[in-house]
Amino acid sequence: MYAKITSSGGRRYLQLVEGYRTEDGKVRQRTIGTVGRIEDLQGGALDALINGLNRAVGRADVQTGAVEADSALSYGNVFALHEIWKDLGFDRALRRSLRSGKRQIDVEALVRAMVFNRLCAPDSKLGVLRWLETVAMPAMPETVEHHHLLRAMDALMDHVDQVESELAKQIRPLVDRNLTVVFYDLTTVRIHGEGEVEEDLRAYGMNKETGGIARQFVMGVVQTAEGLPLMHTVHPGNVAETKTLQAMLATVLQRFPIERVILVADRGLLSLDNIDALTALAQEGGRTLEFILAVPARRYGELVDTFRGLAFDAEGLAEATFAGHRLIVAHDPLRAAEQGEARRARIAELEAMAEKMVGRLDAQDAGATPQGRRASDRGAYSRFTRAVAEAEMTRFLKADLTADRFSWSVDEDAVSEAQLFDGTLALITNTTDINPAEAVARYKGLADIERGFRVLKSDIEIAPVHHRLPDRIRAHALICFLALTLYRVMRMRLKAKGHSASPKTALEILAKVQRFTAYIGEKPFTGTTRTKPEQLSLFEALDVSKPA
Repeated sequence: MYAKITSSGGRRYLQLVEGYRTEDGKVRQRTIGTVGRIEDLQGGALDALINGLNRAVGRADVQTGAVEADSALSYGNVFALHEIWKDLGFDRALRRSLRSGKRQIDVEALVRAMVFNRLCAPDSKLGVLRWLETVAMPAMPETVEHHHLLRAMDALMDHVDQVESELAKQIRPLVDRNLTVVFYDLTTVRIHGEGEVEEDLRAYGMNKETGGIARQFVMGVVQTAEGLPLMHTVHPGNVAETKTLQAMLATVLQRFPIERVILVADRGLLSLDNIDALTALAQEGGRTLEFILAVPARRYGELVDTFRGLAFDAEGLAEATFAGHRLIVAHDPLRAAEQGEARRARIAELEAMAEKMVGRLDAQDAGATPQGRRASDRGAYSRFTRAVAEAEMTRFLKADLTADRFSWSVDEDAVSEAQLFDGTLALITNTTDINPAEAVARYKGLADIERGFRVLKSDIEIAPVHHRLPDRIRAHALICFLALTLYRVMRMRLKAKGHSASPKTALEILAKVQRFTAYIGEKPFTGTTRTKPEQLSLFEALDVSKPA
């Protein structure tokens, strides 16, 4: 059947015609019906006829009119994050811990928006509002204003113990109850502002990024050997690292019912008081608490005799005893040679500087006219000691300040002692069932938490912080920690499926899946852009279904 236009008496008609064959096989046509004159079918009459036919066979109406579309919004990235967020149960955890009949804002949605923003386009809280205008965030309130975000942060801190406890419940199923190696480390986070408030977290301390003094707070992170963050801590910027360890461990043992914990931590966290406290904690609750801690350089002076008696095996490993526990030492001959050569070169450079000053002083004594200011022995002492201090060589180069004439010496005994520790890593542990190679391998896994700190400071952009109130700073740290948790879960899923993309790259690719609303006449149509193969592979690797 088909439509045919026929003419008669100067008029045109629309007819429905069908073809058929006669008994002798010839093709003929016959008119089934005349729809009407063409000029009478203008406007909406023909559209009504077409849509009536479509409805008769169960098809959608055909829309007519101008086609227009709103600006497309990024959707694939926030959709994937939302699915993972729900899969981890963070939505339920926040709602359980933030129940309140008086609150007029959706705290879970607002916190989720701030967390997703840290992963997709980290910005200030005002920047979050601008970002929300560019994405199709699932399950968001129609109106979000700046004060809503700040009120959500305050709500987090009003119930912070319950929030962190509920979040820990969601992470527990991912943690091995029998044995978990946990890594703990701290980093410094730069912060703006010069004023002071009550119980201020902002304090001046040695900043790990700049190597100088900066106003900051300290953030600690605990994670499993698989890279899953378990919890975080926030401390004033001038806190002593050793004082953070005991409270952190007590919280881990309270929130996670792990039968055996092996704590791995870096040099700044080892003190004899901490070792005693860890031993006491190990005897509580019927659990086994063990540790592998790096020995800080300040303790090396106590180990000179021990190191002299070490006999390294073919793998460069040796074992002894320190503070009543196993001392495991790993030695790298190449690294030792590099450190020794660098030290000797710096000493030679400083000695050359001193010889030059002596030559000038001797020339003056012989009657030569000096160029520039006249040199003096006191001035030479001052310049030399300052240069030695800046080069951190005061252990090895000594100026004789009691002599009338400028002189110095190299302490060869100190150089020999330093060479004992070149290229070595010293670990102290109370574990009894792992060999030295396993202990070193466990410690080297601590590098992964350092990568997590780099993610916090680069991809998530935790710093610099512009909040001044302590609870707002803590809320900002919690939001960034949740972002780090999502980042690490993404990384674990991508790695498990053998996908090479990083979480950051994956989110950038998925952001190109956009949601749009188009209009044909007055009729709106909402949909998503066509999903490409690389985007489909990412959804599959992340265990996320394709957006409808």
